[in-house]
Amino acid sequence: MPDTLRTEDELPQIFRSEALWTRALGLIPAGTQTLAKGPGQFVRGVAPKYLARGRGAHVWDVDGNLYLDFSMGVGPISLGYCYPAVDEAILAQLSQGITFSLMHPLEVELAELVRELVPGAECVRFSKTGADATSAAVRLARAFTGRDKVLCCGYHGWHDWYIGVTDRAAGIPSATRELSYTIPYNDLPAALEAIDGATACVILEPITFEQPGPGYLEGLRQACDAAGALLVFDEMWTGFRLALGGAQQHFGVQADLACFSKAVANGMPLSLLTGRRDVMQLLEKDVFFFTTFGGEALSLAAAKATLLELRAREVPAHLARVGARLKDGYNALARELGLSGVTACVGLDCRTMVSFAPGGGPNPLEMKSLVQQELLRRGILWQGFHNLSYSHTPADVDHALEAYRDALVVLKGALETGDFGRRLLGAPVEPVFRRTGNFNMRPAPAAARP
Repeated sequence: MPDTLRTEDELPQIFRSEALWTRALGLIPAGTQTLAKGPGQFVRGVAPKYLARGRGAHVWDVDGNLYLDFSMGVGPISLGYCYPAVDEAILAQLSQGITFSLMHPLEVELAELVRELVPGAECVRFSKTGADATSAAVRLARAFTGRDKVLCCGYHGWHDWYIGVTDRAAGIPSATRELSYTIPYNDLPAALEAIDGATACVILEPITFEQPGPGYLEGLRQACDAAGALLVFDEMWTGFRLALGGAQQHFGVQADLACFSKAVANGMPLSLLTGRRDVMQLLEKDVFFFTTFGGEALSLAAAKATLLELRAREVPAHLARVGARLKDGYNALARELGLSGVTACVGLDCRTMVSFAPGGGPNPLEMKSLVQQELLRRGILWQGFHNLSYSHTPADVDHALEAYRDALVVLKGALETGDFGRRLLGAPVEPVFRRTGNFNMRPAPAAARP
């Protein structure tokens, strides 16, 4: 099994990956439990499909190939694979038990720690997935306001109230779909037009890759207050990475409810719902949000250890430093190669995305696929994002920038000759959604409402 990253031009051999995929076909619908990890997000026949182990910022696939990982479990690995402090906490708790017949002290200890770190976290509840937390927040908002309409912006999970606005809405009743609407990010006038006396909440990712415009988040806060609606932040990506207190701390705008997952437990399954006491108290009697595994102790132990490490080692600052160097280096390469109008690295320093501009030639997904293929030659597992962890080092950035230089040279050559079909050795990556909103920003006329 190799201990160094590849630098030659050969693509990894993936025979065991392909054999496992053959076994999965027809047995596991879509072949994967997580769409972002599935083969559709990688160049078919070129990229590995199954990983066997990881350490730090590196992973090995089932064929023994080593990669520098920029996906990091699609976000949850905030410190690194097999991070000692977290693994030790898990093992210590494992020796005592996993799930019990009564509550465990870690429920109180972790809730107290979250309250210390997260602005406005007067109360805290635990669950397992991000969709659990966002759906509970929407249910709470509807119960608290006595209203039904939800305005959303961003991706919020697989549950009916949200996925009904996408083009993967089969099986969701039309009555449910008619209660959720989308608003465009950074368009405050559109949001102000949509928020009204029928709005239960506005739920949004406070930032993805585009910075909020001056006054945007503040304007949403004021508009929700004026309309009697709740403001909900979906902080799956910003929580504990952008700042220890997430986007609320970073931007100085406090939501009524905030939802977290991904970075909180370094890979163990846990999500958090936090917020105002008067809203959260509805979970006492009126709103039902309970699950057998909400107090599962291994995840709670991992989360406590993770948050303590994030704070003690000032991890958000480390992610910003490493990420800024990677982003600036990529954009400098694009300028040097005359590709600055074609591709750019954008977003938060702690989490960036490489974008490809649509044009008269190949579509952005083909360009992304070719770059992904060329990075695989050089030992980098990449889906277009840099989901950084504490284990990513300046040396990793150096290796990535060298690989990017090689990949962008190939991209430039393909753009000049137009021979993408010859250079790309497998099917290009696929979009997850073709449409991610109904974009019906105006509420139904009063006469049409029940």
